[in-house]
Amino acid sequence: MRNSALIVVDMLYDFIDGSLACQNADQAVKETLKFIDAQTKGQGGEDHEILDTFPILFVRDHHPADHSSFKEQGGIWPSHCVAGTRGGDIHEDLQPYACEELTFDKGCDRAKEQYSGFDGVNTAEQSLGEILELLDTEEVYVCGIATEYCVRNTCEDLLKAGFKVRLLKDCLAYVDLAGHLKALDEMGSEGIRIE
Repeated sequence: MRNSALIVVDMLYDFIDGSLACQNADQAVKETLKFIDAQTKGQGGEDHEILDTFPILFVRDHHPADHSSFKEQGGIWPSHCVAGTRGGDIHEDLQPYACEELTFDKGCDRAKEQYSGFDGVNTAEQSLGEILELLDTEEVYVCGIATEYCVRNTCEDLLKAGFKVRLLKDCLAYVDLAGHLKALDEMGSEGIRIE
């Protein structure tokens, strides 16, 4: 597991049980927790020590209330993941693993739609790519919501940036099953490992 990290994309309440609830979301959260437990088993110690050996990075949709992607503003999505609301919060079971410097907010600019975690920045304005480089990461495991949109865009940008990408298919939720399966198929043919 050296030089590897986990990226958790948009495991936020609006995508789990809120305005844009996705299929398989509860199961995806459970499977993600299982995966984290398996990687960190036997390490003991405090949560922050575990993160030193297996960094867990969170990508978070973090919109202003009048974001251009919302239907009320002429966009295609219902209002979701507004900063400061429960809908924009990381699932409570995952929160113990989330820390400020490894949480990347995207979609903060009302005029921009951002699907990829690569567009997100942490509170110090560092990007996901920059932090992965600082951590000497070579291989990334990815899980999250939704396969067809933010997960796929994040995986493809990671691949372009030269990382080995392993997508955890049991740890994904999706808008539509057919779209999810098609996206998995296409990502597999691009060189992303589906496991």
